[in-house]
Amino acid sequence: MTLSLIALCFGFVLDLIFGDPHWLPHPVRWIGILIEKTEGFIRRRIGSNESSLRRGGTTTVLTVLVVTTLVPLGILAAANAISPYLRLALETLMCYQILATKSLKTESMKVYAELKKGDLAAARTAVSMIVGRDTAELTGIQVAKATVETVAENTSDGIVAPLLFLAIGGAPLGFFYKGINTMDSMLGYKNERYLHFGWFAARLDDAVNYIPARLSACFMIAAAFVLRFDTKNAVKVFQRDRYNHASPNSAQTESVCAGALRIQLAGDAYYFGKLCHKPTIGDALRPVSYEDIPAANRLMYGAAVIALAVCTALKLAAICLL
Repeated sequence: MTLSLIALCFGFVLDLIFGDPHWLPHPVRWIGILIEKTEGFIRRRIGSNESSLRRGGTTTVLTVLVVTTLVPLGILAAANAISPYLRLALETLMCYQILATKSLKTESMKVYAELKKGDLAAARTAVSMIVGRDTAELTGIQVAKATVETVAENTSDGIVAPLLFLAIGGAPLGFFYKGINTMDSMLGYKNERYLHFGWFAARLDDAVNYIPARLSACFMIAAAFVLRFDTKNAVKVFQRDRYNHASPNSAQTESVCAGALRIQLAGDAYYFGKLCHKPTIGDALRPVSYEDIPAANRLMYGAAVIALAVCTALKLAAICLL
């Protein structure tokens, strides 16, 4: 338990320093390949009716979760048999690659840099790398808004939730969460191909993120207070708008971010050429600006540090009690 805590703290620091360099093979890419291959294998062996697709999708999810959890568990057990220091090194690397604090900042700041230069076409291309909506026709304000929303939402999915799972069960449980999150991003679409096949992946992602999303919102409110954003408005918008989203979790952190920055997020957007009507989050107390992107990143970093501090304190308390 102590080694897992040390690995988590070291991994967190490594993530802040190095982020996700493209030359380093990333386990999430391997998880993505596993999902793709498993889906293809199972689809070839099931029917096309709703019940068959749901059973096939559920089988895909369970298969991927078994592999993504047992493989790191086996690697760490083998490493520990050789040396606890080897286990610590490998688990540190795993924790580092599960977290996404700096990579989220890096990708969002690419959008910021292009908007600041006034290159809207390049900004649209940059934002298309981190959002699921159509970006070809977005205005500069819409690009900035989409980027802020992504930073806010992924504060939970990419940072706080993985931190919580790592703190509870080390790298194997962290990969368990990452498998769920990756399957939701690949299978959880409400289109003809995945409406039924991806149903279980989407519902499972909603379930495992229910508590982390709300804790993330609390950590972000605390960060808003420390960083002197509008904490009162953050709390107000959170209480009012935290369910203004099709997902029960996504608007939790988006509402805090919108309130803290005194801007309005969400609203209608195009996905795969189809206009989706969505409620707004927050109040348009001022226009959204590209400067809101680094502001959202400061909130994200603040929430991440507070989450790590809370997880470390609770883990130390558990170690002392045991």
